[in-house]
This record gives sequence, C-alpha cells and structure tokens, in this order.
Amino acid sequence: MADFGGDVETFRAEARNWLEANFPKELAKDPDAQLAKMQARPESDAARAWRRAMGEKGWGTPTWPKAYGGGGLSRQEARVLHEEMAKVGARNPIGGMGVMMFGPTLIEYGTEELKRQHLPGIITGEVRWCQGYSEPGAGSDLASLQTRAEDKGDHYLVSGQKVWTSGANLADWCFCLVRTDPSAKKHEGISFLLIDMTSPGVEVRPIRLINGTSPFCETFFTDVRVPKDQLFGPLNGGWTVAKRLLQFERDNISAGLGGGSIGAPVHALTVLDAIKEYAAFEDGRLADGDLRRRVTEHLMEAKAFQLTVRRAADEAKGGAGPSNTASIMKYAGAKLAQDRNELIVEAIGHQGLGWEGEGFRDVELAALRTMLRSKGNSIEGGTSEINLNVVSKRVLGLPDPQKG
Repeated sequence: MADFGGDVETFRAEARNWLEANFPKELAKDPDAQLAKMQARPESDAARAWRRAMGEKGWGTPTWPKAYGGGGLSRQEARVLHEEMAKVGARNPIGGMGVMMFGPTLIEYGTEELKRQHLPGIITGEVRWCQGYSEPGAGSDLASLQTRAEDKGDHYLVSGQKVWTSGANLADWCFCLVRTDPSAKKHEGISFLLIDMTSPGVEVRPIRLINGTSPFCETFFTDVRVPKDQLFGPLNGGWTVAKRLLQFERDNISAGLGGGSIGAPVHALTVLDAIKEYAAFEDGRLADGDLRRRVTEHLMEAKAFQLTVRRAADEAKGGAGPSNTASIMKYAGAKLAQDRNELIVEAIGHQGLGWEGEGFRDVELAALRTMLRSKGNSIEGGTSEINLNVVSKRVLGLPDPQKG
C-alpha cells in the first residue's frame, strides 16, 4: 500500500496532479480514438509517452507489488486512481495477457528470479504475451495436450502445435503448457514453460475469422530450445498453475464481456444507441413491444452483472484473487455479450446486415462483425459447457457423473 497516512483524499490530489502533468491532452479528445492509438503498432508518439509514463509510475498495474515496479496501491487507492483517470478521459495503456493472466499468476507462483525477469516488461507494457494452451485435439479437454518438451540436460526441446493463440503474431513471449512425462496420467505429466517467441523453430499463422479479423493464430513449435530456468512451477506440476491462471483469465474476460470491451471495435454502438437511432417509436415508447421487453431485460441483466463483478472484486480480500466463481461470471458474461450484439443488429434492421460497400456507415458494418465475433465468446477462456461443469463440481459440490 502506498504511504498516504490513510488519507485517500491526499492520494486523490496526488493522482489528479500527476495526471495533469503526464496525460497527453490530445488523447482525451476522443476516448475511442485513444484506445485505437494505444492498440496500433507502431504506437503514436502521444500513446507511447502515456504508456511509458504509466509504466514508470507503476499505475498501469496499480495494486501489484512496488518491489517489481507495480504501483503498490491499496484497492481503495486504485479505485480513486480509476475515478480520476475517468474524469480526464484517460484509459489505462497497460494491459494484455501479461497483465490479465500471466502476471498475477507469476506473482503468486513464480520464483524470485522469474518475477524479476518478466514482471518489469509486463508492468511497463514493453513485453507482450500470448497463451499456449489449446491444441487441435485438446481444447475443452485441455489435459489431453500433446505438445512435448524433452529434457536435453540444460534445456527442453519443445515440439508440437497450439491453436487459438490470441495475439501470437504480436507476442514477444508465450506461457505454454507442455507434456514433460508422457507415461504419467494426463493431468500429472504437464509442465508450464515460458517460451521466447523469437526462438528458432517458432512459427505463427494467423487464423481469419468469419468477421474478417485475425485475433487468433496457429502456433507451431519445431525443436524449440527452452532454457531450464524458464520452467514455471514444478516439473510435471503445471496443471495446478494452469488452473489458477484460468481463474484469472475467466475473471478478466467476464468483466470485459459485461462491459462490451471484448471483441468490440472502436466506435461500436451500444444497445441504447442503436434503439434511439434506428428503432421506431410511438408515443415516446419503442413501438415493437417484444423488442422493448427484451431490451429492458437485457439492460437489467447487464446492470446486475456489472454490480456483481464489482462486488466480487470488493470481496476478494487479502489478495486472494478470483475463485471458481469466475466460471459463473465467464458463462454469464458470454451470454450477455452475445445477447447485446444480437439486439444491436436487430435494432439497426436491414442496415445492420451489410458487409462492405457504399450505403452502410462504419458503425453499421461494425455491428454485424461484432455480432459474429461474439459467437466465440462462449468458447474462448473455457467453453460455456466446461464452465458449467466447473460450477456444478467446484461451486455447487454436485457429483461428477463421469465417476459414477
């Protein structure tokens, strides 16, 4: 925790003054454009300056330990920082899988050497990470993975294929599940390796999706040398670490889905935007009674979801992080996102069915592509079916039917 003598308002004043001095004013003119500039490669000068300022201050990861470059703030101080950033139109420029998934897991399970090697690059946003979990024959049944890491003395030799590796074509490093003991039970012979994506033998092929984008990739490892010191967690004990990382992933994905930030392009319409601009009204009410009912139900569910996510964050005491209830939120968030995007396309009408060409606005074309992209929300980060299984066994304590 930062030392402000327990006076949160003192911290608020410091945050306000720091933002005034360091946040580039040109990024505040359009929050959506700001997000696009931060995601672009190469970055704009303003976006780069903002990322570096937040990274050096540690406020991109505000509650992470100060010893590794994080902000060292309390949850309350981090909330105040978020409030002050919102007031000036600032977005957090530090993110990605390193922040959402790997970083928290590294803080919890990593050796001091690995923390000092990898956390600084995540905290400053200089190093990007991707996730090497799913394989062509090991998606929902992840423990059936076949990518192998052979012990060669001072290094492992990795060969195999991963699929749906988000952002692998842009990543510097990959946190990867590999099989290190083929003779062990499938959950017990898995290890967790950290792989430099510039290593010889790594090949990445982007996958083109139905909406025209390529956020996912196939990743091939052919005799890739990985130093022994990049083993994360115990040898043949990677499954425990992997499950913990999935909890962080589902917790962050559910929050993003509920807020509409996963898979949504810049300048995307909200449900209310689409209704107000495109739908027919009678006497000040949405004319289509059935659509009115479904929109109302969706908005109520969305508000309840956002409040639940906030309450879950507040209840995560002592740095315990997410639990198996993250599977509940991931399932609900995926359905909420899909419902939202289908309602938007329905509200727009025939103008929401265009793919390209004249006669369609950018927001109309984006609505259809976003709706199609959201079909994958119930697959990524653990399928809805798998998450329901986790809830039934780990949360509700129901018997496993596969075990009789």
